[in-house]
Amino acid sequence: MGFLTFFMVAFMPVLLTLLLASVGLIFAMDRINLLGPTVRHNLNNLVYYVFNPCLMAAYLAKTISLDAMIEMWFMPVNILIAFVIGSAFGWVLIKITKPPPHLQGVVIGCCTAGNLRNLPHILIPAICNEPKSPFGEYSICMVDGAAYVSITMAVAGIYTWSYVYIIMKRLAEKNNEVDTHHSVVTIGSSSEASDLTETLLNSTVGGLVSMSEKIENGALRFINTLTSINLRMLFTPTNIGVITGLVIGVAPFLKNLVVGSNAPLRIIYSASDILGGTTVPCVTLVLGANLLKGLRRSGLSALLIIGVIMVRFVALPLLGIVVVRAAHHLGMVGPKPFYRFVLMFQFAVPPAMQVGTISQLFETGEGECSVIMLWTYIVATLAVTFWSTLFMWLVI
Repeated sequence: MGFLTFFMVAFMPVLLTLLLASVGLIFAMDRINLLGPTVRHNLNNLVYYVFNPCLMAAYLAKTISLDAMIEMWFMPVNILIAFVIGSAFGWVLIKITKPPPHLQGVVIGCCTAGNLRNLPHILIPAICNEPKSPFGEYSICMVDGAAYVSITMAVAGIYTWSYVYIIMKRLAEKNNEVDTHHSVVTIGSSSEASDLTETLLNSTVGGLVSMSEKIENGALRFINTLTSINLRMLFTPTNIGVITGLVIGVAPFLKNLVVGSNAPLRIIYSASDILGGTTVPCVTLVLGANLLKGLRRSGLSALLIIGVIMVRFVALPLLGIVVVRAAHHLGMVGPKPFYRFVLMFQFAVPPAMQVGTISQLFETGEGECSVIMLWTYIVATLAVTFWSTLFMWLVI
């Protein structure tokens, strides 16, 4: 297959996603208002509580086995590497661009968490469905693709609501502390200057603590960091669906009971499969509708937006190629081209929509996050196509 063929295979799923998202954006406009805030909220709840868990449970129950789990052991490591490297790039970016304190968490979050919950589920089956797909016939391609997508979505969700959540929470708290400090200084400067000087001197003396106290304080901060992980967010309905699907998939007795034309409880699987099938159109429409908020915001530094785009669509994909090829060379990744393609693809996606959700939770940089999302998803139309084409060419 030539490079042009790979390009067309990669471009058609991206174009499909763009068209569906455009429909969502149009329906969210005030003149039409079919996807207004209330409708989006209700549709998101349906996806969150019903459609996505059913999708994950049905996908994994049918496609996952113990052998497949062993074969894919490197995938959670690969996603973790992408998150850690992304956060490091995000830290460098805020040092260079120096955004306001309330935007630092959003910038690092956008650089860290990629959209591994929605885009792989849309694009990878679409690639399998292409007549000239390099990964074999649709039925064969989807057996592996469904397992890769399910594990990717589950692992990315866990990392987002632990690693990224903690980073954004800490930066939001730090920003609040700075605001409080400035307020105290402003109030005290006019009437209590001498008391403030005395307080600062006492603070300086009190800061000379012993080494044992420093170690103790460090241990307490580490414990607080661990306890700050939102366990409720880790056990989301989607992850419960993942656990259910994994248990059924790796246990032959349960799999024969639920999956298959002769399975006694096949009606349960069929119902889950039908409900799960609505996830892709619903999620893509909402994604497009959410981008409308970015059109109504302005004032964000162009350098900051360009920096996020460079991290997500230049630096991370290049390092993804290095990581996956090195892992393959060391025997940590098997020879399957489709598996290596998915591992590389995990480095080349736009920011996760969950970053916007977290920014709303902490009420920091919500509008600016919408602007970053808008521009990164516009650029993703070409960037994801290019990198998908290159990844196919490298693994085939």
